[in-house]
Amino acid sequence: MVAEGSALAAGLLAVVGELLHRRRLRRLGHLLFGPRARAAGWVAAVPWLRVLAHAGLAWGLVTLLLVEPRVHQAGEVPEEEWRHLVLVYDVSPSMLLRDAGPNGDQTRAERAKDLVESLFARVPIGKFKITVVATYNGAKPVVEDTKDVELVRHLLGSVDMRYAFPTGSTKLFDGIAEAARIARPWRPRSAMLVIVSDGDTVPATGMPELPPSIGGTLVIGVGDHVAGKFIAGHQSRQDASTLRQVATRLGGEFHNGNKRQVPSDVLAAAAADARKPLVERLTRREYALLATVLGSALLALLPLLLHAFGTRWPPASTAP
Repeated sequence: MVAEGSALAAGLLAVVGELLHRRRLRRLGHLLFGPRARAAGWVAAVPWLRVLAHAGLAWGLVTLLLVEPRVHQAGEVPEEEWRHLVLVYDVSPSMLLRDAGPNGDQTRAERAKDLVESLFARVPIGKFKITVVATYNGAKPVVEDTKDVELVRHLLGSVDMRYAFPTGSTKLFDGIAEAARIARPWRPRSAMLVIVSDGDTVPATGMPELPPSIGGTLVIGVGDHVAGKFIAGHQSRQDASTLRQVATRLGGEFHNGNKRQVPSDVLAAAAADARKPLVERLTRREYALLATVLGSALLALLPLLLHAFGTRWPPASTAP
């Protein structure tokens, strides 16, 4: 209320000053504006603009004096700026088959790690908290909301997470359900869901429902989708059609990453910043800065505009 009172007082003082100034202009009208003693039409708005500028400047300065100062440290991300990356990562034995990569000489897990590394390099990963959910015969959250990208790299490249599960069929939907459970408390559309799998033994029904916090979904397939390899009594290959259906049902994008990196437009669509518009995120401090800048600029520019465009009467000198 102190800032509002200061703005009101400054506005009232400005009104008094404008009234006194108007009386003086009436006496000097012919000298200032020529025989008709009339200024340009837009000048009628100048008194009101000056009153608003004084009131806005007073409110902005007093508000900045009273609000809590904002301190930024190097590398610090404000809490409202953080986003979430949820990685559902297939760790089933079929991911160890060697039929992936541009030359077919990588395991599916190695190719998956390369694709995730490419993702980290092309999104502002420093603004994401990362959650990894391992899925095989069930699902287990390995790490939740970490800011340590190197920890995630170590998990994907050096830890064989399949031993945390009993032997059985891959239950990819369990991983999606676990990711949905973790993401449910987050603010709407603040999270990006990335699923990396070969699609082996994905069921046709039982798709979990994603919470509003998931703003974009990207399903990445690895492994040869034509020939495949033999494992556990069946031919295992990337089930691209099923993974594409999973992406469609989740409202996201699918990419066959066995030989090609994820296209930038697909990645941008999944990682798009879906926070509130900038206007909705402005605080009292930002509005005070805006009022101070606009009020100061208006008071500085009005005299120049009045001098240049305040009257249509051009004074001329007559030679003797």
